[in-house]
Parts: sequence; structure tokens; C-alpha cells
Amino acid sequence: MSAVESETQVVAAPAKKTKQVKPARKQVKPGEVEKKEAPQTGKEYNIWYNKWAGGDREDSYSNKTKSQTRCNIKRDAGLTRANTTGVKYCCLFFARGCCPYGWECEYQHVLPDASITLPDTSKDCFARDKFADYRDDMGGVGSFQRQNRTLYIGRIKETGTGVETEEVVRRHFKEWGEIEKIRVLQYRSVAFVTYVSEMNAQFAKEAMSCQSMDNDEILNVRWATEDPNPTSKVSEKRRLEDMGREAIQAKMDPRIIDAMRSMRALEDGIGLDADDEDLEDERGAKRQRILSSDAMEGLKYFAEIRKQNGLGLATAQPKVTAPPPTGGLGLGDYASDDDD
Repeated sequence: MSAVESETQVVAAPAKKTKQVKPARKQVKPGEVEKKEAPQTGKEYNIWYNKWAGGDREDSYSNKTKSQTRCNIKRDAGLTRANTTGVKYCCLFFARGCCPYGWECEYQHVLPDASITLPDTSKDCFARDKFADYRDDMGGVGSFQRQNRTLYIGRIKETGTGVETEEVVRRHFKEWGEIEKIRVLQYRSVAFVTYVSEMNAQFAKEAMSCQSMDNDEILNVRWATEDPNPTSKVSEKRRLEDMGREAIQAKMDPRIIDAMRSMRALEDGIGLDADDEDLEDERGAKRQRILSSDAMEGLKYFAEIRKQNGLGLATAQPKVTAPPPTGGLGLGDYASDDDD
């Protein structure tokens, strides 16, 4: 056996191992994380901005302290009580790396699943209520009026070119979900990270707030403002329309969809010239191909649904025959109130 073949077998062997689901570990011990309160710089505390009114700016670098903990998905993720109770929301403290409950936690200790629809769309992946608008500093939970998948990453220490900085940002932020694109503003210490899923962006915002990357910086992670580029607006609108169309189709009865397609196919074949024998034969053959047994069953099912809806509407609303207006025909003259 050659050396190349031996190396190939050694590399291929781990792929046969099955992934085992383990209980979630306790990230910290109770009371281990020191709770630091913001120094009082004013007379009133603003709970919207989490700072004292009249004090220093919330974004001031002097007020920022590096987070004491950080989540590690490969090491910390696991099963919790939420896997048995059916809770779909993630643990906020798990995302920040400081959940002391582990497998006893009532929330999930995994990344949010983009394929699962949350029970309440007005809440984020941590079950926190969204608001009608963003804060002035684009912090906080966010708004329910816009689907925001882009994060603003500030205070990045650049030690190389823009490409090198992008690689560093990607390496640290890809842990929290699939990234669609990254844009780095070189010499401005700013980057924009767009995730494929909004829930992954919500998780990453909490996981990377006040964290460091390769250097000893303290990141300022906020929601990004809306992209003013017209092309981006059009593409985002098209993406949301496609998502809505797919969601509607997923909830529709497949038999109704098949019946509607069959009816459209029949309507397309009716426009042939009846005087032309060749076209008439072609129309008949086309109808024979379309009217299969499955299509006929779908048409019957669709007709029954329409009949039931029509009867329900007729019984719910009394028949009223309005007199025709002067100088014209009314609805009664067209027999619009007849069952036929």
C-alpha cells in the first residue's frame, strides 16, 4: 500500500462517525459572572437606551467594557428542557455565553433554525418584543416593520488590507449562521455583515456585542440602516415577495393547485379554430392528455370546494332585489340574484 493510499484512508475514516446529540453544558457557575452596573451620570435612568439621561453618549468608547464571556457553539450547544416542552426560542444568556442552567434551561441552546417559523413574528429569536421603530443608535431588539438581516460592526482594528479584514470578520461571524455578504469600509474601522436569515442576525448581534476578534478591540454591534441603493431595494423587495409566495404555496392544498393548473391548461386549448379539422383533432388530443385521472379528481375536488363556498355565501346573505335605476338596467334585470 502506498503512502498516498494510507493518507486517504486516514482522512476518510472520521466521516463514518455519527454525530451524537449531548445535553447542553453549563457555561458558567451561578454568581461567577460579575454584574457591573453603569455608573450614574444623571438623575434619571432611560430604560430605552439603558443609560442615565444627561450622561455620556451610549456609544462612547470610555463606557464600553469587554464582555466577560463568549459563546462557543461547538462546545456549548446541546439539548435542554425546551426540546421536550416545544419552546422554539433561543436562550439570550446562552448567546452571550453566560447561561448557568445548561440542560435545565427552559430555552434552546442551539442556533436558531431558519426553516422553522416562530409562533409570534412580533418577537425576535429570544422571545423579546420588537418595536415599531429602531432606536436612534440602532441598538436594542429592533423593529417589526422591516426585516433586517444586516449588522453594523464598528471599532474594528484593521491590521492589513480590506481583503484581510474581511477574512477576519467572516471567520468570527460565520459561527452564528450562513453569511450572504460582507462589506468592509477600509480605513473607517467599519464592516457590514448580512446573514441569510434574520434570526441568525439577531443571534449574532447578541453573541458578538462587546467582543473582540483577532485584536484587543471592543466591537460595537448595531443594526444597519436601510441600504439606499435602488438596486438593493428592488432585490430585497423581490426576495420578500418570493418568500411570501413560497409560504402561501406551502400552506395550500396540493389538489387545489393541480386542479387550477388543469383548468388553465384547458383554457389554453379552447382557443383553437373549430373549422380546421387538423386543429380540432389536435385540440382533442391535447385535452385527452390533460384530462388524466388525477386531473379529473382535482377538478371535482375544486368544484366541490367552490360549491360549498357558494352555498355558504348564499345562506349567510339574504337575497335582495334592488329596483332598476332610472334610465338603465339594474342587477335584477341581469338575473344576478338567481342561484344559476
